[in-house]
Amino acid sequence: MKPTGPIPPGFATIAGELAVGGLTASALVEEAGGTPLFVYSRDMILARISALRAAMPARLKIHYAMKANPYRDLLGFMLELVDGLDVASQGELAKAIATGTTPDKVSFAGPGKRDEELRFAIHLGATLNLESANEAERALRIAGEAGIMPRLAIRVNPDFEMRGSGMKMGGGAKPFGVDAAEVPALARRIVDAGAEWRGFHIYTGSQALDADAVIETQGNVLELAARLAGEAGVDVPHLNMGGGFGIPYFDKDQPLDIARVGAALDARFASLPPVLQDTEFAIELGRYLVGEAGIYLARVVDRKVSYGVTYLVTDGGLHHQLAASGNFGTVVRRNYPVAVANRFGAEPEEEVNVVGCLCTPLDRLADAALLPRADVGDLIAVFCAGAYGASASPAEFLGQGPAREMLV
Repeated sequence: MKPTGPIPPGFATIAGELAVGGLTASALVEEAGGTPLFVYSRDMILARISALRAAMPARLKIHYAMKANPYRDLLGFMLELVDGLDVASQGELAKAIATGTTPDKVSFAGPGKRDEELRFAIHLGATLNLESANEAERALRIAGEAGIMPRLAIRVNPDFEMRGSGMKMGGGAKPFGVDAAEVPALARRIVDAGAEWRGFHIYTGSQALDADAVIETQGNVLELAARLAGEAGVDVPHLNMGGGFGIPYFDKDQPLDIARVGAALDARFASLPPVLQDTEFAIELGRYLVGEAGIYLARVVDRKVSYGVTYLVTDGGLHHQLAASGNFGTVVRRNYPVAVANRFGAEPEEEVNVVGCLCTPLDRLADAALLPRADVGDLIAVFCAGAYGASASPAEFLGQGPAREMLV
């Protein structure tokens, strides 16, 4: 038996079924017109952001990293709750604007921005988080040709990492950002060129559950921003401190202690150096805001036994939930939280493998999981599906097509 991850708190049971937004899993599937189906909970997202704001210093802005989940209805809801959006492509920027946000609340990061992407952002008035000196020169040239004052910040590749983060986004050789030693000269170049200087974006890692590591990193980010500003002789109008707050996916994972993180950051804000006294601070979060608020529902279409091993074959799979399958960067595959949605809370009876409908052995949703008995027609729920699910998975693989999505 291989343990499954912890089911996030906040889900209800109605008549023995998993329920979201007052509707059972079966009712949600019927309303959506079938499976596979992603369901996102408004109430859980609201509760998460409310708790985060209560824990963090009042002056700290909360930005939503749109790459976590760009589903239009969810994005529109997020715009009511957060202070800004962080995007990573022209496509995401266009979606953000179409949903109703204003360009001054959007920052655009990511290496390899093409000239047309720079032009699009500059004409809109979004902030560009520059990833290299070359990108800065191209942005200045494009803005000069258009007679526009661009809004420019520098994404810094710091000289430290976030301990315990799932993905290292800064520290050492990286494709992301400008190495810290090169930042002061580039900042001076941007200011001298007459651009609207917007400060720094310092993102170090993601999926951190260790409060001490997050606290340490945030302190290092503040110290680095102050040092770079002093060396460049510039102020820091805005500092995107990155994010990296993780959620529990796997057995024995513990939630991040945001109360400790917030208290430590509040103490830091009480003794800021002069160069940061008037800075607007923000954290950039994606999965932490929406990840636990989503479930993925797939229907069992076959139940079979092969050499003594029971398989539940579903109409879903890695083409919608690549991360849960273990094919999104996981070295050793572990089980996400899973349940039989229409027997939610029932006692486990058997060890089963839950697989998808694709013709590849990589298409696994749970290995040797202890679950209540499930038969053809039953619904399997994969939790922690609100982030890096539908949009981060190869929906067209083997011609299967996208899953349905709904916000309730």
